[in-house]
Amino acid sequence: MIHVKSEGGITTLTLDRPDKANALTEAMLSDLLKAVNAAKDAPALILTGTGRVFSAGADLEAARAGLATSPLWEKLSGAIAAYPGLSIAALNGTVAGGANGMVLACDLRIAAPGTKFFYPVMKLGFLPQPSDPIRMTALVGAARTKWMLMAGQKIDTDQALAFGLVDQIVPAENLMDRAWALCTDCVAADPSTARAIKVLCQEETRR
Repeated sequence: MIHVKSEGGITTLTLDRPDKANALTEAMLSDLLKAVNAAKDAPALILTGTGRVFSAGADLEAARAGLATSPLWEKLSGAIAAYPGLSIAALNGTVAGGANGMVLACDLRIAAPGTKFFYPVMKLGFLPQPSDPIRMTALVGAARTKWMLMAGQKIDTDQALAFGLVDQIVPAENLMDRAWALCTDCVAADPSTARAIKVLCQEETRR
């Protein structure tokens, strides 16, 4: 359900449960966490999915059994945020619920046309993972974060680009080629230089 591919200095993690809209189970979250940690020495990391949806968030049955409030979500997004290389979310389709956390934790986000974003935790009686509103606010501002988390609004691709939630809209057939192209400079650079630049960028966001 999680495919890991390492090639040319780039580790690609692919959610592969298209018959269930790539809904995440506890095992999938655990596998993603292990894969991100194992990729820490790779210059670049790409997250993507198969089918027409990146991820519908938590698997419904697993969510009812307690996955919706599992610490694994926060551990995964924290591991992605701490990844020292360049991380890219190559969004093949809609991002829902807790799946937003791993996307927000990436350095860059590119999306296929038709990708939508929504995070309906409030009406389900849950809180978002603690870091998600912080990262979303850093990207799009407090009002637009409340637009999604409190007003329950779905954000379409054009809105996501205008808000700053995604960095570029890319035709679906070119999505992975574009993700790879964005990794080119990091793969070619001295790893210590690339990592130092990322640290400098992160320090700037804290000011």
